[in-house]
Amino acid sequence: MQKYNWNYPTIMWVGENRINDIAIACKSLSITKPLLVTDKGLADTDIVKNTLSILKNQNINTKLYSNVVGNPTGKNVNEGVESFKKNNCNGVIAFGGGSGLDVGKAVAFMSGQTLPIWDFEDIGDNWSKANADKIAPIIAVPTTAGTGSETGRASVILNEKTGVKNIIFHPKFLPSIVILDPVLTIGLPPKLTAATGMDALAHNLEAYCAPSYHPMADGIALEGMKIIKEWLLEAVNNGTNIEARKNMLTAASMGSTAFQKGLGAIHSLSHPVNALNNIHHGLSNAIFMPYVLTFNKDVIEKKIIKICDYLDLPDRSFASFLNWVLDLRKKLDMPHKLSEVIDEKNFDLDRLSKMALADPSTGGNPKKLTENDMREMYQHSMSGELF
Repeated sequence: MQKYNWNYPTIMWVGENRINDIAIACKSLSITKPLLVTDKGLADTDIVKNTLSILKNQNINTKLYSNVVGNPTGKNVNEGVESFKKNNCNGVIAFGGGSGLDVGKAVAFMSGQTLPIWDFEDIGDNWSKANADKIAPIIAVPTTAGTGSETGRASVILNEKTGVKNIIFHPKFLPSIVILDPVLTIGLPPKLTAATGMDALAHNLEAYCAPSYHPMADGIALEGMKIIKEWLLEAVNNGTNIEARKNMLTAASMGSTAFQKGLGAIHSLSHPVNALNNIHHGLSNAIFMPYVLTFNKDVIEKKIIKICDYLDLPDRSFASFLNWVLDLRKKLDMPHKLSEVIDEKNFDLDRLSKMALADPSTGGNPKKLTENDMREMYQHSMSGELF
C-alpha cells in the first residue's frame, strides 16, 4: 500500500480588526525586531501605516521592506534578506497579497541559508539541503483572498535569468501565526477581488480533482468551493460587506490547505504566462479554467457531479458545473479568451508549452500531459473554443 504524508495549517486568528493583535503575535513568537515585507502599493496605505503604529505603540521596532513586485523575483528576496540582516531582524511579518506573502516567507527562509534560493526548488528532496534551525519565525497577514500563501509551505519566485517561475519549498515556510482580518481587504478593487477569488476557486477545484488519495483535502476543497459560490459575487459587488470578505479570506486559506494534494494544468498553463507576460495569476487561472476542465472531462466527470451535488447546482452533470463557471466569469466581467489580454505577436507558443509541461503543477493533473496537450490547451484558450 502506498504511503502518504498529510499536513495541516497553523495557528490562525480570524475576525474583524484582528490586526490589533499583531504585537501579541510577535511577542508570542519572541519576535522583537520584525521585518515587515510588502509591496510598493501597500506600503503607503493606511493599513500598513496603522499596523506599524500598533507595533510601535507596543515598543516593537519594525523595519519595512516594500520593493516587492506583482510577480516577485529572486532580486526581491535577496534585497529583503539584505534588509533583514542589516537591521538585525529576528522575524518576518509577510503582509499583502500573494507576492508580499511569498517574498516574506522566502526572506525568513533565506535569512539563514548559505546556498542560493534556486537550490531549494520543489524537486525531490531539495528542501532537505536547508538549515532548518536558521529559518526565522513568520507571521502572515493576507490582504487579498486568493493565493492562500498564508497556509502554504512554498513560495513562487521568478528567476529573472531563466524567465521561469520556480516553486521554492520547505516545511518551515509555513507561517507560525496567520491573521485573517477582513477589514484589511475592504479596499481591494472589484476587479482584483474577482481575480483573487477565481484564484481561490482554482486552488480548491484543482485540489479536489487531483488524483492522489487525500479525503481530508477533498472535504476542505468542497467546502471552499461552496463558500466561494455563496460569497464571491457579494464581495465583488459590495466590497464593504465584512461577512463576505471574511468568508473569501477563509476560502482562500482552505484552497491552499487543500492543494497539498496537488494542482494541475490550470496552474501549469498560468505560471509561464505570468512569468513571460506579467498577467495576474488569478486572472490567468480564470481564463484557463474551462479549457482545462473540458480537456480533463473524461477522467473527472464523476468528481464534477459530486461538486454539483455539494454546490446545489440545478443539474447533476459536467455541463451544469461548466456553465456555472462560465456564468460566474461573465458576471465577474472576466475575459473568455487569453487573446483578450495577450497580443498574439507576444505569444511564444513553443516556449510556453515547454515551460507548462515542466511546471511542478503538471504532475497533479488528472490526465497525464504531453507538450502537445499544453500546446492544444493554449491554442484553445487563444481561440475561445472549448474541447
